[in-house]
Amino acid sequence: MRVGLYPGTFDPIHNGHTDIIGRAVKLVDRLVLGVAVNAGKGPLFTLDERVAIVEEAVAPLRGATEVVVLPFEGLTMHFAREVGATVIVRGLRAVADFEFEFQMTAMNQQLDRDIETVFFMADPRHQAIASKLVKEIAELGGDVSKFVSPSVADRLLMKVGRA
Repeated sequence: MRVGLYPGTFDPIHNGHTDIIGRAVKLVDRLVLGVAVNAGKGPLFTLDERVAIVEEAVAPLRGATEVVVLPFEGLTMHFAREVGATVIVRGLRAVADFEFEFQMTAMNQQLDRDIETVFFMADPRHQAIASKLVKEIAELGGDVSKFVSPSVADRLLMKVGRA
C-alpha cells in the first residue's frame, strides 16, 4: 500500500489545497492530510477547527483512495514515519515556493532517504491563492468565494466577525 502525506497548517484550507489533494489521491492508496499545530504561524482557527474544516472539505474527494485527516506536532518526517508514508506531497505556486521547498526537501532527505517528496505545480487558477491572503481579504471585507468552498467561506467570515 502506497501511503502519501500532505502536511500543512490549512488555516484555512483553500481551493489550491483541495486541487492538490484531488490530484494526489490518484497516486496513492492512502493519503494522510497532516494538519500541523504550527503555533508559530499564529493560526486564526484552532487545531480542532482546522481538522474539522479539512474533514468537511475533503469529503467529496474520498473514493477509491482512503483519505485520513490527522493533527500533528513536530517534525514532518517523524509524522511521516508514524503514518507509514513513503511520499510527501507538496504544492508549488511560484519561484519563492520552489526555493523554500527545495531546501526543505534536501533537509528531509537527510532525515530519511526512504521518503520521497512529490511536487504538484499549482493549477494556474490557484497560483495566487495563499491562506494568509484569503484571511486578509476576509478580514477587510472582501469576497473570498473564489478561493474557498462555501462552508469554509462561512466559517471564515464568522471567525473574522463579518458574518
